[in-house]
Amino acid sequence: MTIEKGDKVPAATFKTMTPDGAANVTTDDLFKGKKVVIFGVPGAFTPTCSMNHLPGFLENRDAILAKGVDDIAVVAANDHFVMNAWAKATGGEGKIRFLADGNADFAKAAGLDGDMSKGGMGTRFRRFSAIVEDGVVTQLNLEETPGKAEISGAAKILEQL
Repeated sequence: MTIEKGDKVPAATFKTMTPDGAANVTTDDLFKGKKVVIFGVPGAFTPTCSMNHLPGFLENRDAILAKGVDDIAVVAANDHFVMNAWAKATGGEGKIRFLADGNADFAKAAGLDGDMSKGGMGTRFRRFSAIVEDGVVTQLNLEETPGKAEISGAAKILEQL
C-alpha cells in the first residue's frame, strides 16, 4: 500500500557518500524534528530525472529552504557510488542530499516502488515528491505519467509549502 498524507514514513536506512566514505542515513536522521522535502526518481542519470526533475529542485533550492524547509533530498534505487557521481555531474553536490536506496527497501516499504523490469531496470521508485514534517507525510505528489516530472516537480512543492 502506498504511503499517504498523514502517515509516518517507514523506517529505513539509506547510503550516502561523505568526504570520509560511505555513510548510513536513517529515516530518523533525515526526518526527526525537521521539515524535509524528498523526491524520488526511477534512476540517476536517466533522461527525465536528469533533465527535468532534479534541475527544478536545484534551481529552486533557495526558495524551498526559505519556506522553512530544513533539508532537500533525492532518493533512487541506485547504489551510493552512482548517486555520488550523479551529484557531482549535475552540480548538486553539497546543495541537496543524494540518497541511495540500493535494494529499494524504502521504496517497497513506502509503496513507492515500481516494476521497471521491461526496461531492464528492475524495481525502482515511481517518481514522487513529498513534504515530511517530523517523520509524517504532509504532502505527497505521485507522478501518474511516465517520463513526466510535473505533479512531482519543484514548482508543485513550492505551491504546497
